[in-house]
Amino acid sequence: RQDREVLLTAVKQEGAALQCATNEHCNDREVVLAAVTRTGWVLQYASEELRDDKEVVLPAVMQHVWALKFASKRLRDDRDVVLAAVNAHGAALRYASDELRNDREVVISAVKACGGALHYASQELRGDIEVVLAAADDEDKGIKDEHEIRAAVHSA
Repeated sequence: RQDREVLLTAVKQEGAALQCATNEHCNDREVVLAAVTRTGWVLQYASEELRDDKEVVLPAVMQHVWALKFASKRLRDDRDVVLAAVNAHGAALRYASDELRNDREVVISAVKACGGALHYASQELRGDIEVVLAAADDEDKGIKDEHEIRAAVHSA
């Protein structure tokens, strides 16, 4: 009990402390939730059961781009979870299911957050002008002018 309280205090200050936790603590919902809320990538240390818990995974994917990679296959195919992830970190699209990487709304959300996420969209959507224009919407996102837009569409 005392070890749990020490760990809970530690992960609330530094989520990466979950790396040192026992299997029992990595299956403790309260401990893992505190850790991933602070440091999303530590979802990888959570138990398989908790990596399939939507309420644990959501704050993790909103906190760190890699967190979706460690979510269960079921949640990487959950539209709500993936939308939350790509709205926070467009490049999280890389870890979404193939089906959601071919979902126009999900992909547009991803490329609006990070134009480079276009690379992770399905082949079909990489050639979709609406998706490419969404990626080009901000000059910091990689596609700068009409010629690059045409090249992106034609290369897909």
